Amino acid sequence: MEKKLHTFFQSGLLDKYILDETSASERLKVEHFIDTYPEVESEYKRLQDNLEIIAKASAVEAPESILDAILDDIEDNTTPVIQLVNKQRKTPWYSIAASVVALLFAGGYYLKTQQNLDLLKENQVVVEEIFDLRSDIEENNKRLDNLMHEFMKLNNPETEKYVFRGNDRAKDLKTVAYINPVDETSMIDVVSLPQLPEDQTYQLWAEMQDRMINLGILDASQRQLQSVPYVKDALALSITIQDKDRLNRTEADSAVAEIDLNNKRNN
Repeated sequence: MEKKLHTFFQSGLLDKYILDETSASERLKVEHFIDTYPEVESEYKRLQDNLEIIAKASAVEAPESILDAILDDIEDNTTPVIQLVNKQRKTPWYSIAASVVALLFAGGYYLKTQQNLDLLKENQVVVEEIFDLRSDIEENNKRLDNLMHEFMKLNNPETEKYVFRGNDRAKDLKTVAYINPVDETSMIDVVSLPQLPEDQTYQLWAEMQDRMINLGILDASQRQLQSVPYVKDALALSITIQDKDRLNRTEADSAVAEIDLNNKRNN
């Protein structure tokens, strides 16, 4: 029985019954416990006494924001109001107490709801920041993996280093090519490229026995290792200055830097 009473007291039904907040089934259950168990009856009387004390000593005015919110809800309610005949009768003290406590509970509930909404917004911000941080970490990990991969390529004993140096038309040009004929990979490190007019650009070429193969544009802003197509059996690599409207054509005298691949391979 003690366990049953303990469960009943922990349920809070007696408190709800005092405040007239129980459903019909809950009300019957509470009244059954009051009639059956003296402990419940004693606690019920104690709570009634406490409500009377609260009604007399704690009748404070509710915050205006709470009253305004309640009044706004009443004004927005479009349900027709049925006028009742006002009968003069004395309001029981427990009704006053219940009204005061209910109003205080309503105010507390409103404030708690606002706090919960603010907390949810803060939590959402934190979640978004965590996702952004995870994305940054993943992106940084990818960059580190790429750098490590490039570092391993550069330190491969089969990787050969070639330095482009500009001629009189591009004296400040300096670019380094890393070529691994075993892995068949090529990379270019743009160290410096002199400024060109807007209608011109630098282009990389592979010289074959019978033709030139376009390997793409060199961008001065890309100051990092760039992968370029590997061309097997290329005799040389050259950098040319091209008009942007003639990127797929090269003239015999348009090269400003060149490296010979054939001699080094033969050595």
